[in-house]
Amino acid sequence: MMNEESISSLYLKDTAFHNLMQKRIFNVLLVASPYDAFMMEEDGRVEEQVYFEYVSLNLSSPPRFEKAANYAEAYEALARKSFDLIIAMPGVDVSETFREARKIDGMYPEIPFVVLTPFSKEVRRRIANEDLAGVDYVFSWLGNVDLILAIIKLIEDRMNAENDILEVGVQAIILIEDSIRFYSSVLPHLFKYLLKQSMEFSTEALNDHERMLRMRGRPKVLFARDYEEAMALYDKYGDHILGVISDVRFPVAGEKDPDAGIRFADHVREKCPYMPIIIESQESENKEKAESRGYVFLDKNSKTLPQDLRNAVGRHFGFGDFIVTDPSTGMEIMRIRDLKGLQTNVFNIPSDSLFYHCSSNDVSRWLYSRALFPIAEVVKTYRFTKMEEAPVVRKLLFECIVKYRRMKNRGVVAIFRKDRFDFYSNFARIGEGSLGGKGRGLAFIDQIIKRNPVCDDFQGVEIKIPRTVVLCTDMFDQFMEMNNLYPVALSSRPDDEILRHFLHARLPESLIGDFLALFDVIDKPIAVRSSSLLEDSHYQPFAGIYSTYMIPHLDDKKVRLRMLCDAVKSVYASVFFADSKAYMNATSNVIDQEKMAIILQEVVGDMHGEYYYPSFSGVGRSLNYYPINEEVAEDGVVEVAAGLGKYIVDGGLSLRFSPKHPDHVLQTSTVDLALRDTQTKLYALSQDTPESMDFKTDDGFNIVKVPVADAFKTGALKYLISTFDFQDRMIRDSAFGNGRRLVTFANVLRQKVYPLADAVDFMLSTGQYEMGRPVEIEFAGVINPDAMKSEHKGTLYWLQIRPIVDKKEMLDDSILDVDDNDLILRSESALGHGVMEGVRHVVYVKPKSFNSMRNPEVAKEIEQINKDFIDRNEPYILIGPGRWGSSDPALGVPVRWPQIAGARLIVESALPGYHIEPSQGTHFFQNLTSFGVGYFTVDPVHKKGFYDDTYLDSMPAVYESDTVRIVRFENPLVIAINGRKGRGIVRKA
Repeated sequence: MMNEESISSLYLKDTAFHNLMQKRIFNVLLVASPYDAFMMEEDGRVEEQVYFEYVSLNLSSPPRFEKAANYAEAYEALARKSFDLIIAMPGVDVSETFREARKIDGMYPEIPFVVLTPFSKEVRRRIANEDLAGVDYVFSWLGNVDLILAIIKLIEDRMNAENDILEVGVQAIILIEDSIRFYSSVLPHLFKYLLKQSMEFSTEALNDHERMLRMRGRPKVLFARDYEEAMALYDKYGDHILGVISDVRFPVAGEKDPDAGIRFADHVREKCPYMPIIIESQESENKEKAESRGYVFLDKNSKTLPQDLRNAVGRHFGFGDFIVTDPSTGMEIMRIRDLKGLQTNVFNIPSDSLFYHCSSNDVSRWLYSRALFPIAEVVKTYRFTKMEEAPVVRKLLFECIVKYRRMKNRGVVAIFRKDRFDFYSNFARIGEGSLGGKGRGLAFIDQIIKRNPVCDDFQGVEIKIPRTVVLCTDMFDQFMEMNNLYPVALSSRPDDEILRHFLHARLPESLIGDFLALFDVIDKPIAVRSSSLLEDSHYQPFAGIYSTYMIPHLDDKKVRLRMLCDAVKSVYASVFFADSKAYMNATSNVIDQEKMAIILQEVVGDMHGEYYYPSFSGVGRSLNYYPINEEVAEDGVVEVAAGLGKYIVDGGLSLRFSPKHPDHVLQTSTVDLALRDTQTKLYALSQDTPESMDFKTDDGFNIVKVPVADAFKTGALKYLISTFDFQDRMIRDSAFGNGRRLVTFANVLRQKVYPLADAVDFMLSTGQYEMGRPVEIEFAGVINPDAMKSEHKGTLYWLQIRPIVDKKEMLDDSILDVDDNDLILRSESALGHGVMEGVRHVVYVKPKSFNSMRNPEVAKEIEQINKDFIDRNEPYILIGPGRWGSSDPALGVPVRWPQIAGARLIVESALPGYHIEPSQGTHFFQNLTSFGVGYFTVDPVHKKGFYDDTYLDSMPAVYESDTVRIVRFENPLVIAINGRKGRGIVRKA
């Protein structure tokens, strides 16, 4: 028996529609005399008619027909080409067709052979005396092209039945009929009805591709002409039968049995008491036999038989609307058109009606007929025997539908429909153009999440994307053209003037209704993000070039609508701002070829006092070019901060850590570092945005900075905060007691209250595997306030993924393979990555006159040199023995970071008799990573690297003292670092 706990743990397996109908009929050989072929085709249009029939029913891959006037031509065609079906029309000599059929069956047993013949009593008599061993079916041709379609679909159903029914769960209808003339009439009507029904229910699919796939899940027709054949079909496929349509009189053991159909129906009902059965007969006395057993009876003599059959199949086999009835009166209570309708009305169906329909398999049958197999399987499996179980039944149906819709929405870009977009919708598009770079990235992330079920519950955290709607690039084209904006956009006018023109323009009218429908579902602020064709594309470094605006959630829909429309127009305008145009020129792209899609996305977060923001936001990279201690480059690196991610983008003090080593955070390794280098403010979205506020070229106009101390008072930073104890000069990993509040993420990274490090590590490794190259990701999270006690720790939203394609980082390894004769420096222990440009000066402590006792005075000299370089805005290479920045002069020159902050590359060198371990775990490394400064250690004495100080000594000095020397090169030096391999060089200019 189902209960609340078992319902919540239900797992639905998605249907692999792409694995259905793998065997298809593409090529048909039609063997008929020219006259018969002409009469059959009505002036040669049979292929055309079949094609249009396929198109009208939204079927793919209509078959091609090749004609053979006789069997000599047929054998020639069979030798030359592969065929999937042979249709033969007998000539004067009917026996010839059946002789040739047996012969072809011996040569090509895999090709079905169908005989199509105009019917008469004489033809029927002659066929009755023929050996039909090589013939699959004989049909009566009355000039209806629908019969050709039915033959093709009947044989395709037979070829695919075993896989599609038994492996995937597709349902089937058993049709039992031995009258050639009758089944030749019934099958076209039945197939056309099933195909139209499948086309109807496929409209519930989220997009055109999904709709075409779902049509493959239509019920199959399994055709039997005698009792034994029917029993074999039922024995094999009985658990997947939607219903039975049966004649009454047909052969049993080779002899006509007047009650064969009734006997078969009784056998089925004994096995499955609720199986719908339709009995067809020309004999009126069979009506009482059928109806007394609860079977539906159809009179074969009726002129309305085709319509009667469609109505009976629709009513009893679960097609069409689901009609909820009163079990005591049979009166209709309500109609349910689709799955969303069932979800909406499941709590409104009277208990006795719900119990009746579920216990008699009406609900599961209706779901099966619509190819909703995962829900149908669950509903059919769990039997309900008491009226008191009705609340559980409702809960089961509702939860199954919710889980199914979430499963189907994940990984699919749906077509946005106002009447179908709801709380369970996930990703939709408006328009037919491109999704743009970020849009494609989001769709790719959604696919990754769908392929990795662990994302549903990753150590108590759900990994997902925020609810998203993309305005495709054709909306941008339409907007630009209908408002004639290109003359202004491509001009050299100031940004604010371009923005003003765009804000005064009109959006396509259809978008207004779509936006209002969006407001009915999204009750949070909306981020309006750029998603251009070039943005986030492979090898196109366009990340962060265009604007992102955030719209607060307002109760007044008119004001919210105006703000959303203005935000969309502002993002469109940002394509043509001066910085965008300059970047286009710098990257050799043409501005008028750029197209903009726009992402409308729920802003991750919650209200905290007057402001809206997530618990944290972050950026992760699958490569770390500044690994320390036991870290390696491939471990990746993460930067996180409390609040909105714009704080990190704008260069705020984020927390940096390796997801493989989350308990080793350099910034919190000492009290002084934690006090100096942790976050003091966070970014939040203001919810009290004045209605009159105009949009500006600065997309952060409604973003506010909130002091950490103020945010802490709202309870928002519960698990991110540590407290600095002034008296003991200690940092305690809790929010208790008095003292300065520090954003350390200690409870998240060390205590794992929320599995951030493991989750981001999974996202980075999976993203890199799926993309086939190193990646950068963006994310934001909400931590459950009760995460310490609850199994549900919160939600992690994966916002973006892009390949790492910064030109500075696309390093050709050959640049490092240089002979030492051409080098000044070579390090096998280097940090940083890429090629550093524009450096002409080398400042070095003279090795030959080095004396560690003089290190303090060298520090003062270096400080003045550094100041001069900063004043001139010129970078330089700094080389010295021992550790730079050590507080112990015996270990190296005791400088503080501001005294060497102008250096682009810092080198620590060993000398004979003066070998000091490289700098590790100090302020020094925090500053290296923060400012992107390169770092070498070289130890020529032990052949760990190379340092040609003799070459530097031979250069003329622009400055020289007893201890320090500066040389200048006419051309910039080549500085290259491969951070993944820890190798670096400085090449002679």
